[in-house]
Amino acid sequence: MSARKHNKPAGAVRSPANNSHHKKPQSPSVKQKIYEPYWPLESVNEGIKKGQLIVGPLRINPKNYEDAYVPLPDGSADIFISGMKDRNRSLNTDVVVVLVNPYEQWRVFVDVFDEFEKSSVKSSKSLEEVSDDDSGPDIVYDDSDNEASCDIDIVTDLKEMSFTDDATNDTRLQKTPNSQESKDKSLKKTPNSPSQVNKDKNLQKTPNSSPQGSNMKTPVKKFVSILDMRTNGSSLAKDLFGVGKSSNMSEEDARRFVQRTGRVVYIYEKKNSRAASGRLKLMQDKNKRFALFSPSDSRIPRIIIPMSECPKDFYDRPDIYAQILYIARIQQWDETSNMPLGCLAKSLGEAGQIEPETEAMLIELDVDDTPFSDKVIECLPQNLPWTIPASEYTYRKDLRQSCIFTIDPATARDLDDAVSIEELGNGNYQVGVHIADVSFFVQESTELDTAAASRATSVYLVQKVVPMLPRLLCEELCSLNPDQDRLAFSVIWTINEEGEIFDEWYGRTVIRSCVKLSYEHAQGFIDHPNKVWTQDELPPITNGFSVQDVCKRVLQLNKIALSLRKQRFDNGALRLDQVKIQFSLNKETALPNGYSVYKQKDSNRLIEEFMLLANMAVAHKIKQSFPQKAILRRHPPPQIKPLEVMEELCDSLSLEIDASNSSTLHKSLLKYYGEDEFSQSRFQVLVVLISKPMQLAKYFCAGTFQDESLFHHYALNVPLYTHFTSPIRRYPDILVHRLLAAALGYSEVTEMSTQLLQKQADYCNDKKLNAKMASDRSNEMYFSIFVKEVGPLEETGMVMAVLDKSFDVLILKLGIVKRVYLEKLPLVSSEFRKNMKSPELVIEWSADEVCTRATRHLITLFTLVECSVFADKEPLKCSCVIKRPKEEITLAAA
Repeated sequence: MSARKHNKPAGAVRSPANNSHHKKPQSPSVKQKIYEPYWPLESVNEGIKKGQLIVGPLRINPKNYEDAYVPLPDGSADIFISGMKDRNRSLNTDVVVVLVNPYEQWRVFVDVFDEFEKSSVKSSKSLEEVSDDDSGPDIVYDDSDNEASCDIDIVTDLKEMSFTDDATNDTRLQKTPNSQESKDKSLKKTPNSPSQVNKDKNLQKTPNSSPQGSNMKTPVKKFVSILDMRTNGSSLAKDLFGVGKSSNMSEEDARRFVQRTGRVVYIYEKKNSRAASGRLKLMQDKNKRFALFSPSDSRIPRIIIPMSECPKDFYDRPDIYAQILYIARIQQWDETSNMPLGCLAKSLGEAGQIEPETEAMLIELDVDDTPFSDKVIECLPQNLPWTIPASEYTYRKDLRQSCIFTIDPATARDLDDAVSIEELGNGNYQVGVHIADVSFFVQESTELDTAAASRATSVYLVQKVVPMLPRLLCEELCSLNPDQDRLAFSVIWTINEEGEIFDEWYGRTVIRSCVKLSYEHAQGFIDHPNKVWTQDELPPITNGFSVQDVCKRVLQLNKIALSLRKQRFDNGALRLDQVKIQFSLNKETALPNGYSVYKQKDSNRLIEEFMLLANMAVAHKIKQSFPQKAILRRHPPPQIKPLEVMEELCDSLSLEIDASNSSTLHKSLLKYYGEDEFSQSRFQVLVVLISKPMQLAKYFCAGTFQDESLFHHYALNVPLYTHFTSPIRRYPDILVHRLLAAALGYSEVTEMSTQLLQKQADYCNDKKLNAKMASDRSNEMYFSIFVKEVGPLEETGMVMAVLDKSFDVLILKLGIVKRVYLEKLPLVSSEFRKNMKSPELVIEWSADEVCTRATRHLITLFTLVECSVFADKEPLKCSCVIKRPKEEITLAAA
């Protein structure tokens, strides 16, 4: 694997080994380097080849911007990157090259070791004073990778300050209610770092500092290393962490107690857009040459903006711009600068308004919402209304007389898929899945193809869809609309009611859907199989078919789907469904006026089963035909360490969770499903906890992997899988359609190399993740607006993580995780107990008008609480508090 060339930041040196021989002549005012120069490309490639360097995507914790992680190549665990210096100017989602630190500098999970020590010997020495409150495994719900969570606490402007050139200075201090670094007096002492940092005597006159700058304390080390344990630990610690890697520690113990640490030495690929939304402020020292841009996302560093980029009267009247949302782009980040230099790209409007915030989000996530170019539009059929060319009928199977129909959400416009079923008279059926033949319109290497490949996916927001293809294709020519002749790619099986498959056929077809059913229509058939339906209860049914014809076929398909589903889970599939909400919008204001919980029913599962079946069938076909070029989709197993932490947590609560594989995990989870409120709530929390260690599924080109066991899809527990069924909204499906067409002899196989196909697959993975984040953030935005409009929401929640000064609550009806801070509650006192793997809080409520005496309350994992979710002062943010329990809860040994 070789690193790609990229534009190196100014100041990067050619060789880490001989910097002194290549430096330019220095003037007396030369700036001190804050960040390590990036390694030269030759050294990087050599290190990767020898296995001395790790390449992977960087994830920054949205709750603590100083903590970042890079996964090991096998995905089994993460490398911990502590602080901005070690992150070395890389940004969230960048693919970075990491040098793993020496063993002595690896991170120790002190809380886990303490528990191990207590169970082994009674130690007289405690290490708690050097443990970071929020870094140990007793944080059950670690948000380091929670990109889709609605519980991302955005940190905006905190306290303006000037900055020194100290190499360990951070450009931003995070101010959250439970932050241990937000005030100097709360900085903790660690064995090998000072408790206080003196003033920097060599302030530089740079855009990000001034001679009048305030002194800023250097953040102390936030974790305990193996060297710390050797130096200051108990006798057991000194023995276990003795000299020599793992000399006195088993591999299992090493995985439990220790996490690799490292530092970034090169940015392999700048995947972060380097665009951020935020607000413009004056420097604390009122610098007239530069302004300070404070991003809304705490994972993006503050950006220095030349005053010439700012509004003309900004310096004199900064207050009138305080609520204006801007887009800034990072242009340069030198080794000598705490913060990057950037430019203002756009003024979006008032912060907190839907359209400016939506536009900002799309720019940040690199979602292209611009109109399609004229060259792209020229690739579309020009003579409308369009009709299928006569030549297409000569080689396609004509299925226009078959009873084919679509089942989709009621509001869907891009109808990718249709289904059909016919009885064969011998107990078997002919079942068809018919997918829009988008590849007929999107020819390879055209301007239209380039645009689709660039967008890679449609993006679904609350108020709109950003389409991958022009709407003429999405909503008309490709969409399998009723009573319209349409081109399709079909997979047809001979199958019985038990889901046994006897034959399958693939081919291009012409179809004519007889009706557009919603999931609600299909569910009505399933729920009321004996009802005599009338035409006015359904959309128009054409092509000579009756309501009864369609109803009968839906019931037949559902019966087979139930058998297929049972087979899948019997064979080890895993399903982790979480609550989703959807909004209704006011037609005049476009603001949310209500929400509902999206519930998956049998009609959804019916379509899901046949789409899965088609995807698996096509995966085998294209892999067999083109083993080097097949575009497939794999799902790596969960990360080992977080999975073990989850298992140990459940074990401490007498919950038997066997995470050996997807099958045992699914069966373990089902044991704890019940009909009562507590069991259902606990089940929801368990699903969220089990989802945390899961890795993302990824597109890949088969020829890039020698070990075919890596093709495996963990959640489905199948050896081969791909995406074939949604080509209107996913570009990988178009690639798969082209491969299937070549496999069936309709066309030549693509000339794209394995490497180019893999590059496109990687790009699609990135775009898919960005689309998911955009969708989640859009939902979060509308939820916050709804809460602001209607007032606080009173909902039941269940505790899913306990910290020393806060705890996380899953709002059960909404599927949203919110952090509750103790300082926001009217408490007399609180006590944090490290109760083995399951920590707990004892809080004492102050007396009030209703309850005239203090009330004590035990907060543990799975505690049911009554929550109040309310709008923050910060636009588009919500906070949560819990209510005092109606009666005092008896506390054991309180």
